[in-house]
Amino acid sequence: MNIKGSCLCAKVHFEINGDFESFYLCHCQYCRKDTGSAHASNLFSTTAKLHWLAGQDRVKAYQVPSTRHMKSFCLNCGSALPSLQGPGELLVVPAGSLDDPIFIKPSAHIFMTSRSEWDQGLENIPKWAGLPT
Repeated sequence: MNIKGSCLCAKVHFEINGDFESFYLCHCQYCRKDTGSAHASNLFSTTAKLHWLAGQDRVKAYQVPSTRHMKSFCLNCGSALPSLQGPGELLVVPAGSLDDPIFIKPSAHIFMTSRSEWDQGLENIPKWAGLPT
């Protein structure tokens, strides 16, 4: 599988060659902070390869001290980008950074004990195709 992705300002472009083993929706405190949302949506692979097509010099990585939590992002627009983490180089790819469709569904919600109190019963709130009118 070859999947392309980019950041919001389109200064950074990348390609992933290979398959993802899992897709987690993580509700931990770090993922909530670095996404500004209820959870992060990340794809994981121990075998896929990351190739920077443009803008690799604009990619910055931040690791929370004394943890395994890392976030890579575009220095220009702040968009979340793929990162290689740990000794075996686990590839972590934010699902929202992908430009091509993927057909893998989330494997699980994880760190549910850290879930935000407002992130419950959301299936019951109104849904709009765009901005509410």
